[in-house]
Amino acid sequence: MVKSKFGPIGVFDSGYGGLTVFKEIVRLLPDYNYIYLGDNARVPYGTRTFETVYQYTWQCTRTLFEMDCPLVILACNTASAKALRTIQMTNLPIYPEPKKVLGVIRPTTERIGEFTKTKHVGILATPGTVKSESYRIEIEKFFPEISVYQEACPMWVSLVENNEIDTAGASYFVKKHVDQLLKQSPHIDTIILACTHYPLLYPLIRKFTPPNVTIIEQGELVAKSLKDYLERHQELDSILTKESTKKFYTTENPSIFNEKGGIFFGKEVLSTQIFV
Repeated sequence: MVKSKFGPIGVFDSGYGGLTVFKEIVRLLPDYNYIYLGDNARVPYGTRTFETVYQYTWQCTRTLFEMDCPLVILACNTASAKALRTIQMTNLPIYPEPKKVLGVIRPTTERIGEFTKTKHVGILATPGTVKSESYRIEIEKFFPEISVYQEACPMWVSLVENNEIDTAGASYFVKKHVDQLLKQSPHIDTIILACTHYPLLYPLIRKFTPPNVTIIEQGELVAKSLKDYLERHQELDSILTKESTKKFYTTENPSIFNEKGGIFFGKEVLSTQIFV
């Protein structure tokens, strides 16, 4: 059977956080078909090795390719930091069909200069993303004059995943890491939430952050970047199916994914289990 040359946009995340980015992509680009894949059975990615994250990410990306996605968005900072470059340089050139894989780090870093006046930027992220130095490296490419300060927040994803956002423990850990980040420089005026789970912690982060500090969530920036990318690459846009459909897949129990996923996506999610 000959596969159709047309297909949906694939959106991948290690768990639920990518749904916060996916929500903004769908809002800005509602006409496209989408497939979302969450590798919830193997979450979290943030504490895993580079090699493991690469292997898991490539397995899921390849699965989306096999579901006819010509374009895959890694809506996961850890996957973007630890796996994107290897996939782009090693896997895609030898893949039998032309495919594109994009991440969430560059769309954020290429616009950070629009937000900071002091040129001091803070990063709140998972340990894996911080260790990769991806944000520091990418910001340096676009804005060498900007100083970057990073703070790893190892507990934050678990707080969100376990629906413990409104607990005393969440307040403690959010305040602790925000304070530790701001102690690195009194001139920080912009903070990037460099994990797609963190928008759900935004009210707490805002509570413990001075009002003059801008807090950036990635979803809107990634969505705008994707829209611009498709406008500049008509050859890719022309093979993307536009029937406004959305399908959700998870590597864990669908009922669990549906319950939690709706919180991140902002509306009902109905998923199917898949094995990658």
